[in-house]
Amino acid sequence: MSDQNTCKYHNLEGKRCEEKDMGAGHCFWHDKTIDKTGMDLSERLENYAKSGGMLQGLQLKQANLKDIRLVRRGCTSGYDMRNCDLYRADMENAHLFNINLEGSSLMKTRLNDSKLNCANLHNTNLLGVKLQNARIDNIKVGEYVQQEAIAIQADKDKDRTKAIDYYEQSEEIYRNLRKTAETDGIHVLAGHFAHKELIMRRKQHPQYSQKRVVSKAVDLFCGYGEKPINVILFSLILILFCAVLYFILGIKSDTGIIQLSFNNSFVENLYNFFSSIYFSVVTFTTLGYGDINPVGYSRLVATIEAFIGSFALALFVVVFVQKTTR
Repeated sequence: MSDQNTCKYHNLEGKRCEEKDMGAGHCFWHDKTIDKTGMDLSERLENYAKSGGMLQGLQLKQANLKDIRLVRRGCTSGYDMRNCDLYRADMENAHLFNINLEGSSLMKTRLNDSKLNCANLHNTNLLGVKLQNARIDNIKVGEYVQQEAIAIQADKDKDRTKAIDYYEQSEEIYRNLRKTAETDGIHVLAGHFAHKELIMRRKQHPQYSQKRVVSKAVDLFCGYGEKPINVILFSLILILFCAVLYFILGIKSDTGIIQLSFNNSFVENLYNFFSSIYFSVVTFTTLGYGDINPVGYSRLVATIEAFIGSFALALFVVVFVQKTTR
């Protein structure tokens, strides 16, 4: 078939589609002017895929693709359906294992009861996608969903109205993914999406507003309850910081004042510093053995550390239990 009679669509690698031109420059699959609303294309698309047809850039808005099976059995990679338009397509109970949908639009696509295990959804429009009872084990969505990347760029361009709109869309997408992961029993993935959902909510507030600052602090402190390691790191940093203050300000033991002194030898100062760390640990954990006591301004530091320590320990228990019982 001559180039004049074939589809003009070229994939991302520059290869041209070899299907017949339907008259508008593109084949049936790549022609966006052909209304495919309600067309039952499941079997036809399966055969097209099996025959080696070009699956990138398919125009399948509102097509009926129920029960479709697009799985390359025995292959390490799935079908390449990058940059496809599947807006409002009905793909209920579809089998799409390991499929590559990077850059495609799944906006309001019906994927209930579908198998999306190991699917590549990088830069995919997932706004309003229906995922009830869908399997999403090991899906790849990348560092950002499509709307989040747009929102970040809008923020850089100082377009807050656009940024807020896309942050709201991103929050909705992450909430939808979180609920699907929870239903599917993938709790680690659900935790990740829950964390991203709350970040999107935070970024809708003005940059230096009280709500955003407090929300950022909670994120750093415990990852919105999803990162117990953050609590441990914060606790270690606080203990070390307070130990340095005790070392400088001084604390009292039965043998005298423990404090940095240039009159002491290096070994003596090192011993005093380790004693300051010990006192910081027992203060943070509110053990209070009584063998060392704060003096002067060290009392203020000890009061603050004990208060934060009791709060941090309680929070760690809550976050740890939440993570381990999911």
